[in-house]
Amino acid sequence: MIQIGPTPVIEFRSVGLTYPGPPPVPALLPCDLTVHQGEYLTIVGPSGSGKSTFLNIAGLLDTPTHGNYLLDGIDTTEIRDRDRTTLRGSRIGFVFQAFHLLPHRNAQENVELAMVYQRIPRALRRTRARAALDRVGLGHRLEALPTRLSGGERQRVAIARALVTEPSLLLCDEPTGNLDTATAESVLKLLDQLHADGATIVAITHDPQVAVRGQRTVSIRDGRLTDTHEHTRASA
Repeated sequence: MIQIGPTPVIEFRSVGLTYPGPPPVPALLPCDLTVHQGEYLTIVGPSGSGKSTFLNIAGLLDTPTHGNYLLDGIDTTEIRDRDRTTLRGSRIGFVFQAFHLLPHRNAQENVELAMVYQRIPRALRRTRARAALDRVGLGHRLEALPTRLSGGERQRVAIARALVTEPSLLLCDEPTGNLDTATAESVLKLLDQLHADGATIVAITHDPQVAVRGQRTVSIRDGRLTDTHEHTRASA
């Protein structure tokens, strides 16, 4: 069963987003959603359904035009852009399909970059980056450039970069989309372990086999969030 934390990590209160026209284009219809601490939620839907809009709102990349979005109890729709940026950098870790690693920086340096804007001393950034890479099984690949890493290793570096700031939320966008079946399974097992260790994970995917790894799945279609159901267990 889902363990309920004292304060939800994500709380959507009639949250929606409409792009201005003419004509106005509703990308996400007003919806309610709560994601508790330690929960593993998956979001599914076809292309153009509103998944990217959901990701952008949840990740504080876009501001909803309707409703209120609370992150760790903080109403993000009521704060300044500068504070939203700080909140995003400190409380949300992103994992993207395309990895988004800097090609001329090694694995450790790519992870360290996540801490640059937090005014963390360089020596501590180095120590924390090494610990994060060790946590995802890449402690032996600190000096490797992305071009010398496999797809699975690059995604693990991306996950280490997302984890190194100790965020409240790990937000994954098609985390296995660029990986072969065996490599994807290894990444999913890593996410399973991170969840077992207490991480709050929201993963957006088009793959039903990925979706069932979570405790609960929400569907988005035509901008409407529907069909919330809880799985009997997360996959091991």
